[in-house]
Amino acid sequence: MIVQEIAGTRCRIVEEKTTGNDRHQPPLLVVLCHGFGAPGDDLVPLASELRRHDASLDAVRFVFPEAPIDLAESGVMPGMWGGSRAWWMIEVGRVMTLLQSGRAEEACAEIPDGLPSARRKMMALVNALQISTKLPMSRIVLGGFSQGAMLATDTTLRLEEAPAALAIFSGTLIASEEWRRFAPNRKGLRVYQAHGRQDPLLPFVAAEWARDLLVECGLNVDFLGFEGEHTIVPEQLRGFACLLADLLDK
Repeated sequence: MIVQEIAGTRCRIVEEKTTGNDRHQPPLLVVLCHGFGAPGDDLVPLASELRRHDASLDAVRFVFPEAPIDLAESGVMPGMWGGSRAWWMIEVGRVMTLLQSGRAEEACAEIPDGLPSARRKMMALVNALQISTKLPMSRIVLGGFSQGAMLATDTTLRLEEAPAALAIFSGTLIASEEWRRFAPNRKGLRVYQAHGRQDPLLPFVAAEWARDLLVECGLNVDFLGFEGEHTIVPEQLRGFACLLADLLDK
């Protein structure tokens, strides 16, 4: 694993294992963003897990960007442990109140204050990765877990060119009016989405709303509802590995 700052964002990079290829141009690049409160290396183990499901993914380069906000040092959430990071601040108590009081649709319509800044960072990172690898967007997959999935979705819908695919692990619907406006530009995009039916943080129904919005706008969504909470399970990794292997064949 390599740790490198790219376009102002600290990234962990798990490079392709294949030999004889130009290391600066892998056949496929996967960018996965961690969730709220997680350390920057939280999703790094997924690279080896995915490769165990399909050996062809040894050829894939994985990039795991680190969110810019250190929650422990920010002073805003002093109870957070060292290394806990966020793409933008979340008023957890307020959001949970909305979700638990039957006002989930209101929460899904809100645009987080820090989302535009996080999106600019992600777009700059994707642009820098394109330049360094010489890959077109059609060979780059964006995705993430929880808050990272929200950021990946928001970025994907606004990029000038569509990526190869989008992965939404335990994400939810935010900025719903804006997503509905931009999503038709991604008609036909392959989306792999998975969500736990017992998720206590981001309700399963809100994930279904996100799925329905994307489907209505013409995106090709493969949706997995699994028996579990706010997590990533082997079943969804198998499905995502299959998608990546299929993209490698194209």
